[in-house]
Amino acid sequence: MKQTIHPPDHPSAHVRNGAAIAAPPPAPARDRRRPASEQWAAWAFLAPVTLYLALFYAYPLYRNLDLSLRDYTVRSFVQGNAPFTGIENYRTVFDDPTFAPALLHTVLFTGVCLLFQYAIGLALAVFFTQHFRLSATLRALFLVPWLLPLIVSASTWSWMLNSDSGIVNAALHALGIGPVNWLTSPSWSLTSVIIANIWIGVPFNLVVLYSGLQSIPASLYEAAALDGANAWQRFWRITFPLLRPVSAITLLLGLIYTLKVFDIIWIMTKGGPADSSTTFATWSYQLGFGNLLPAFGPGAAVGNLLVVAALVFGLIYLKVQRKQALS
Repeated sequence: MKQTIHPPDHPSAHVRNGAAIAAPPPAPARDRRRPASEQWAAWAFLAPVTLYLALFYAYPLYRNLDLSLRDYTVRSFVQGNAPFTGIENYRTVFDDPTFAPALLHTVLFTGVCLLFQYAIGLALAVFFTQHFRLSATLRALFLVPWLLPLIVSASTWSWMLNSDSGIVNAALHALGIGPVNWLTSPSWSLTSVIIANIWIGVPFNLVVLYSGLQSIPASLYEAAALDGANAWQRFWRITFPLLRPVSAITLLLGLIYTLKVFDIIWIMTKGGPADSSTTFATWSYQLGFGNLLPAFGPGAAVGNLLVVAALVFGLIYLKVQRKQALS
């Protein structure tokens, strides 16, 4: 008589040699939650950065915003009982006759400095990619303006551009050109501080752009040369497009730095004469600390305008980078 074997009722059982054998129970799902020790370790690593950002970024920004929204005097600044005025300090800044010239000077100073710093830095970076003899020594010498303290650089340029004893006017005299009042003429004061700031900022552009050039494969240039491309075509079709991400971050950092330049202008011209070289950075200092009766609120408002400008350009940079990544 043939024996009939019925399938087992348990779904996990299977039949082997006519006998039902129960399969082992499924392993419990692994708990994907991190152990408490790992969570505490992660917070321990984040704590120093969080504390640093809170103390040196968030709190100063909050205090500056609070200053711009209250009527602070020397007494109220110490006692901390300044009345809330809303946007009155911003209205005072916009209605001030210094606002329009300071805005124009800030735009000119930032735009011209960025243009020449980037152009000269890129030209030098391309020049040093030739790896000629003593190229490393010359690159190191070009870093000197960047490594010097700003007070030394600004004082040196003040001496060089002095109307009476400056070396620049001495050179112009040797060429038969009359002296120029670089620092004391309203027509030349802004040009003087722009020249000094360009000289200081070129090494930064040189270093960053030279590093970006090193990441471009040499095989691309060799293939373009075999196809008959000249030096300008190789630069415009290979170097410049592949250097675009590095150029973007270089210009952004240069923009943020140039917007807040204060040391050079203050040491060389103090924003004068007749506010001819006043920018938002020097104007903010003059309002808050340069008078016997300081205007802390309007000074903080001008500083916040610089913060907003830097933030806007930073957001534009992030948007452009995101669009390039998606394309």
